Amino acid sequence: MTDTYVVQRSQTIHAAPEAVFERIADLREWDSWSPWADKDPNMATTYEGEPGAVGASSHWVGNRKVGEGRMTTTSIDAPSSMEIELEFVKPFKAQNQVELLVAPSPEGSEVTWRMTGRTTLMTKIMGIFKSMDDTVGPDFEIGLSKLKQLVEA
Repeated sequence: MTDTYVVQRSQTIHAAPEAVFERIADLREWDSWSPWADKDPNMATTYEGEPGAVGASSHWVGNRKVGEGRMTTTSIDAPSSMEIELEFVKPFKAQNQVELLVAPSPEGSEVTWRMTGRTTLMTKIMGIFKSMDDTVGPDFEIGLSKLKQLVEA
């Protein structure tokens, strides 16, 4: 088993990169397309920092399906990329790097959502039953599909 894992999904969205990036860069917009917002409609989220800027963060506390964690924007190159440090507190501690890439395509934009994390004892145990790709990948697909619907509306 490798030291790291990568979960990645992509989606074509029929809109200019700027329109897509607008929904991605501001963490306050994530609840409108995040698959985890649907898993706990009562999730409490607080925000800090300037929206759409490096250092902006969101902290959530939710049910057992979403747990508790924090996302902090570490890099923005509008309208093509955004990097986030993702820290899970509950149900288990983990730190991951998230990249959202928006590339022009003939149809509008190709959006890629990628998460990289360290393979820990917990992810090894979970991997016996289901890989991180099988666990998180479908959520990425749902989120990208919701983002597509939102931006194309």
